[in-house]
Amino acid sequence: MLFSSACALPVLGDTPLANRLTKHLLAAGIIPEKAADDAAHVALTAAHGMDFLLTWNCTHINSRAIERQIERACADFGVECPVICTPTELMRM
Repeated sequence: MLFSSACALPVLGDTPLANRLTKHLLAAGIIPEKAADDAAHVALTAAHGMDFLLTWNCTHINSRAIERQIERACADFGVECPVICTPTELMRM
């Protein structure tokens, strides 16, 4: 695991599973091609078994309709989808 020098937080490394899941999210149209970075964020957090994905992106990631599709895609790849929420939503949990 890499660490960011700016704040000493771990940086999730790329994995073959994350790459395959990213490509699937894009190819299936779950996340649009123009938001490929968003697909990678989802795939990396799922592939690394993170519990939460915090995001302010309510267009391509934190949308109930899209989240259900992301959950199914993760299950198809044998990984659990992290809880996708905004920082504010996490503070209410």
